[in-house]
Amino acid sequence: MKVKGLRWVIIALIFIATVINYIDRSALGIMWGGEDIDGSISQSLGLTKDHYSYILNIFMVAYALGQLFTGKIFDKVGTRIGYVLSIGIWGISSFLHSAARGFLSISIFRSLLGFSEAGNWPGAVKSNAEWFPIKERAIAQGLFNAGASIGSVIAPPLIAALFVAFGWKVTFMVIGSFGIVWIIPWLLINKAGPKKHPWITKEEQKYILEGQSEADQKDNDDVQGKSLKEILSHKESWAVVVGRFFLEPIWWLFVGWMPIYLFDVYGFNVKEVGMFLWVPYVGAAVGSIAGGFVSGKIIAKTNSIDKGRKTTILIGGIIMLLGLIATVLLGDTAEKFVAIVFFVLFGFQFAISNVQTLPSDFFGGKSVGSLAGLGGMIGVFSVIIMNFLVPIVVEEFSYTPIFIAIAIFVPLGVGAIYYFARNIQSVEK
Repeated sequence: MKVKGLRWVIIALIFIATVINYIDRSALGIMWGGEDIDGSISQSLGLTKDHYSYILNIFMVAYALGQLFTGKIFDKVGTRIGYVLSIGIWGISSFLHSAARGFLSISIFRSLLGFSEAGNWPGAVKSNAEWFPIKERAIAQGLFNAGASIGSVIAPPLIAALFVAFGWKVTFMVIGSFGIVWIIPWLLINKAGPKKHPWITKEEQKYILEGQSEADQKDNDDVQGKSLKEILSHKESWAVVVGRFFLEPIWWLFVGWMPIYLFDVYGFNVKEVGMFLWVPYVGAAVGSIAGGFVSGKIIAKTNSIDKGRKTTILIGGIIMLLGLIATVLLGDTAEKFVAIVFFVLFGFQFAISNVQTLPSDFFGGKSVGSLAGLGGMIGVFSVIIMNFLVPIVVEEFSYTPIFIAIAIFVPLGVGAIYYFARNIQSVEK
């Protein structure tokens, strides 16, 4: 049996995995509620906003370590088995949230979830490097990243509805089962890479392999990936590391704190959060796909990966910066705030799909997961610092200094990519 466009089936499965990833990670914030909201997690377990901050950072520390270690694991065992391990563990971890009895148990389950969910990102970057020619990688990355946004669109109304109907424990049981079910089609369809897959057509195989770099072409099971020391000896690698350090907090501020912001500033309940929270992620989903499309078009027209990536990252950065300034100046109602964040997250995803593609632009397959995981880990450490500061700053002042700080991060992140990667191309020629 031969399947036309098999690479798009593979990325569709990873898209679905990413949707599940974000449903699982969003559930805690949506159902956390306030201490006065009946049936919420915080009320049921007697936890406060300070506990939430600690739990967020426990998740993020585990997520940071997971980015690094799972990147190495994916490079070692490949994407097929790597995804089974990653999504299998995070599905079980999500399910186990239903058994939480207090701060300690929910923290343990959250750390397992964070470590295992992290594998989705280096795994996807590595899979895209295997299955797509260079000119299509940004659109593939954009489709995969759209899964994060679509998951964030689906999660608020889905989780709010399950919460209202069954409570938070049953909700965790339901969403935790999604990842386990996903493993079945993944193993049935993703039998091997494009070089050996029995279902791939000769035309598609040729198209993929001829559109890859020399490093990708040489990559095989006997080739060892580079160590992190070797990877970081290339200045271009620092574009990924420093760029993600400054850009990641922008996304995670809204993923982690927007439900709490709506509870605090506008007095929302869980149902109202479910009605509003999904809207900005529609912008993120559109930005993911648009950023990959624009980058691909520029590369096809100019035959320059450098122009395609940098132009798209710059456009996304400008949109992010203007949107973050607008949150301070114009976001005085819930409706305005949500509309502004729509554009902030559009700009973020417009840019980040291309930032996350950089490891596969610089290196061959056996090192892609390692650099992608390292960049993700460093970005998460920046988020951890932010999560510690948010409740302190909000209690002393307001959310405004936080929005100003991440607005400043935008030009720093984009500038780092331009500075360290003077010409985006393979460093292994």
